[in-house]
Amino acid sequence: MDRVIVIYAAAINIAAFAAYGIDKQKAKRNNWRTPERVLIMLAVIGGSIGSLAGMIVFRHKTKKPKFYVGIPVILLIQIILIVLLYIITLSVLK
Repeated sequence: MDRVIVIYAAAINIAAFAAYGIDKQKAKRNNWRTPERVLIMLAVIGGSIGSLAGMIVFRHKTKKPKFYVGIPVILLIQIILIVLLYIITLSVLK
């Protein structure tokens, strides 16, 4: 089970990172763009690290508050949830 979680986390973060890079290239070429809700949803479903990395590396969506505030907040919430889950799991195992 742990292996599945690690593979999922890696895959969704790689996908989120790639989505920001692809969207940046499309923006430069005035092509069809990835909807903002898709980019945010990738962060919500576990790709927040990849999303934040994509924003920084590609300098993409860094001027929009829903991204420069929202993505770090999503990451923070996910970290808190993981820590809480870990604490609950430890207390159940005692």
